[in-house]
Amino acid sequence: MPSPDIIEQLQQKIQSQRDQIISFMRGICAIPSMESNIEAVGKRIANEMKALHFDEVRFDKMGNIMGRIGDGEKVIVFDSHIDTVGIGDPHEWQWDPFEGKVEDGVLFARGACDEKGSTPGMVYGLAAARDLGLLEGWTAWYFGNMEEWCDGIAPNTFVEVDPKVKPDFVVIGEPTKMNVYRGHKGRVELKVTAKGVSAHAASNHVGINAIYLLLPIIAGIRDLEPELGDDPFLGHGKITVSDMVVKTPSINAVPDEAVIYIDRRMTFGETQEEAITQVKALIPEESKDRVKVEALFYDVPSYTGFVFPVDKYFPAWAIPEDHALVQAGLETRRLIGLEDAPAGKWAFSTNGIYWAGKAGIPSIGFGPGDEVTAHTVHDSVILDDVVKAAEFYALVASLIK
Repeated sequence: MPSPDIIEQLQQKIQSQRDQIISFMRGICAIPSMESNIEAVGKRIANEMKALHFDEVRFDKMGNIMGRIGDGEKVIVFDSHIDTVGIGDPHEWQWDPFEGKVEDGVLFARGACDEKGSTPGMVYGLAAARDLGLLEGWTAWYFGNMEEWCDGIAPNTFVEVDPKVKPDFVVIGEPTKMNVYRGHKGRVELKVTAKGVSAHAASNHVGINAIYLLLPIIAGIRDLEPELGDDPFLGHGKITVSDMVVKTPSINAVPDEAVIYIDRRMTFGETQEEAITQVKALIPEESKDRVKVEALFYDVPSYTGFVFPVDKYFPAWAIPEDHALVQAGLETRRLIGLEDAPAGKWAFSTNGIYWAGKAGIPSIGFGPGDEVTAHTVHDSVILDDVVKAAEFYALVASLIK
């Protein structure tokens, strides 16, 4: 247990670096990193880690940025995805989404909440922890990665490809409103394809409209949710038709193909196979030979050209509240002066689907920001929390028992 004197020194050190941390935060938000193109912002983060004398700083084969401090037997990873979604309609923004604005101590900018807000605290927190002897016996990694288009693929690469390290613990920096989170629902992404027969719209009776083939399935999905699984902690399963694509020879023809995409959020007790079966059961008997349901597959190259093919299946996960890592997180919050609060969960999905869900590595979440602003034109984070988070990231490893 770090002494009160060490904790006071840590807090004084972080506060003395407040201006640098905030400048760093604004600097990385100012660099666009959409569509997983994180090279430029990765280089900016690399320069900061080099200036803080990390032991190792480099990009991995996929193009994620990594920084290491220490070479102890115990390994902890601080995971911060540094890619963002796009800005959508630029006219919806009342300020430059990258330059952002600060109002009442809140930074509004693309990626401020989701999830660049955790990176400054992780980078400065790990350097401070080293300087104060809080990482003795540890190898600590900062892992700035791409996540928005396929959760878990970057940590999967970290463990299995480069640097081929399976950590003992992971702290995920997705927004948690400065609380400790310990899990979230999983999901599977599905595709339903209907094959019709094209005809001239004036003679539509000789065709088979692919859109119409999907209508009873869409209606069934709309009404399916009450029948889905439930869990006391993770909550109820969810299902949403999230996109539709139609192929037709012209707008004066019967479309011969229609595709819908489904986002299926799965709670404990639900499986990928069950989710697929539930949708298949919605296909009318007379349409079964024309409608196909399948899980999506991800094999898109990263900006470096690296490909890591993976099913778009992301299991639900949670670690018990009495787990040593959760308790360390809760104790860290108390020691840095945050009010007691129980460990919670995310509504959305994170890289925890690989770390904890697939690889079984104990993981918690802690980060500034409120996920309700993620992906919106109000993407934002409280700057005091960006700075305060550095204290948490610096201290938490030393409290894991």
